[in-house]
Amino acid sequence: MGQMAELFLLSRFARISCIALVALALFSAYQGAVLAAATALIAAALVWTTPAFRPGRTRQPWRTLNRILLIALATSLLASLWNPPWAIGHWLYAMPLIAFGLLPVGWGAMLTLICVIVIMVANQAAVGEPGRHQFISSMLLTLALSGILVYLREYKNRQLAPLRRTDELTQAASREYLSADLHKEIQRSEREGTDMSLILIGLDSHLSDQDPDEDIRAILPRIGRFLHSQLRDFDSYYRVADLQFLVILPNVATADAAHTAETIRKGLGSLLESHGLNLTVSAGIAGLNIGDDSDSLQQSAANALRRAQQQGGNRVQSYSTWSEAQVTQARGSAQ
Repeated sequence: MGQMAELFLLSRFARISCIALVALALFSAYQGAVLAAATALIAAALVWTTPAFRPGRTRQPWRTLNRILLIALATSLLASLWNPPWAIGHWLYAMPLIAFGLLPVGWGAMLTLICVIVIMVANQAAVGEPGRHQFISSMLLTLALSGILVYLREYKNRQLAPLRRTDELTQAASREYLSADLHKEIQRSEREGTDMSLILIGLDSHLSDQDPDEDIRAILPRIGRFLHSQLRDFDSYYRVADLQFLVILPNVATADAAHTAETIRKGLGSLLESHGLNLTVSAGIAGLNIGDDSDSLQQSAANALRRAQQQGGNRVQSYSTWSEAQVTQARGSAQ
């Protein structure tokens, strides 16, 4: 519950900040402060591209766009130091926190160091600026406070890392650990010469138009408990989307994984029906082949699930390169 509240508050704060920065940009443009208006717009766009504004923005191209905007923001703020009066230069006080909040610690430290060096150079050049000494002392103070906050954040993350491994709503493992865990299972399977399969389970959401989101969300904990009861102790399952779960099955061939997926599909269908939800379940199966890695194996399972849902849902579909090649060729002929 605490994690959900944290995400809710961050989302609200991000949206309010974005609106405030856009309003500031409009006001600055009205006052004729072009650089201040541009900087406020860049800052608003930076907030808009963060996962705090919308959780789905953790992948490409959002991450690249986010870092480009961060560099643009730092550049515009540093440019203001040579544009007296230092109207927006004081925004640089927040740059260390922004850098460490959006970048890994190493990159955040590098960007902060660059900003400090440029500020020192600009301070020496601004001989006639009365507030330049106060600016440096305030900057160093905020830098020290930022360092303390970053240290406390990293300490907190390390302490809470074991608790964040599972999704609190479904008790499934968190998506952040999926790639690393799957990579280890692939290496183990290849080393021991054993089979391995993935099952991507998805609720057929196109059939759920009449079911309120609250009802679907309320059933997720029961779905998590059901999956836990159907899997072996050394199997693992992950919540990869709002209505999707991925299961890793070590030492299981594709045919056996399809049988397990069918059992899970029927059980989840009965569970949903018992709660009055007009939802069906589909599953995509992918087995480990030579040359597969974590990304390609997940993509194969996703393609299989998509095929199952395109065929009407409420079914299990196994992935095969031959069938995918047929679909691609058929689409090309149709075009």
